[in-house]
Amino acid sequence: MKITRVKLKRNFARYKYIYLMLLPVLIYYGIFCYGPMGGTVIAFQNYKPALGIEGSPWVGLKHFRDFLTGPYAWRLIRNTLLINILQILFAFPIPIILALLINEIRCRPYKKFVQTVSYMPHFISLVVMCGLLATFCRSDGLFNDILNTFGISRRNLLAEPGLFRMIYVGSGIWQEAGWGSIIYLATLSTVDPGLHEAAAIDGANRLQRMIHVSFPGLVPIIIVQFIMRMGNILTQGFEKVFLMYSPLTYDTADIISTYIYRQGLELTNFSYGTAVGLFNSIVNLVILVAANSISRKMTKESLW
Repeated sequence: MKITRVKLKRNFARYKYIYLMLLPVLIYYGIFCYGPMGGTVIAFQNYKPALGIEGSPWVGLKHFRDFLTGPYAWRLIRNTLLINILQILFAFPIPIILALLINEIRCRPYKKFVQTVSYMPHFISLVVMCGLLATFCRSDGLFNDILNTFGISRRNLLAEPGLFRMIYVGSGIWQEAGWGSIIYLATLSTVDPGLHEAAAIDGANRLQRMIHVSFPGLVPIIIVQFIMRMGNILTQGFEKVFLMYSPLTYDTADIISTYIYRQGLELTNFSYGTAVGLFNSIVNLVILVAANSISRKMTKESLW
């Protein structure tokens, strides 16, 4: 125990500036993530601001039962899962493929140009991007101009429930694919060049070296990213969905996060909104733990 204390003191003395840089992050998470967790108690109350937490009556699991037996539960869970599953199926692999392709570019100026162009959409404000989408999707917008050349009639694309998920996922790929490829490009830079040379000597072409040398080097970070993505499968997308959807597309666009916003803030059903949010977080935690356990057993890679 004494030796451990000495090591800790020595580490703090040696890396004090690194710990100092970590302090704002810890303060942020303490104030905005862990501090508000005490307020989840109102999920089990009929909370009234005038009465406060201590004076509000307890109702137990009433709000959870109301949500799960209500008319919107299945629609919300279905939409949230479908949007996130589509993102995992189509948006998750794109940065990996893009990183592998960029890594094969031998002309350095062109490689930097491609990287810069692919990163740029990430820095466009989400509000601006959704505004552009709304403009392009109007009946007289750019997308309808293109579709009209193929004989497809004009209509407001964002008001079509069947097209919402396609527009959501497609615009997300355009905006985030380049940014998401950064971590994979950084990982590819650590792959031993000798492996590529040995594969080339054995007669492997560039595609074969990409598949059998570069891609295996990405597998550990892909697994970690996938587990983290699974842990957020029911929470991602609030801001973008909120900016894009309308009552016309609730049937396919309304997700748990937007429903919580409407119930908790717009209708001031604070306890009910908190209960739905707590249910959402618990399910996310279960999915994260399950994904991590399955990954550890199947691939020996995991977050913990």
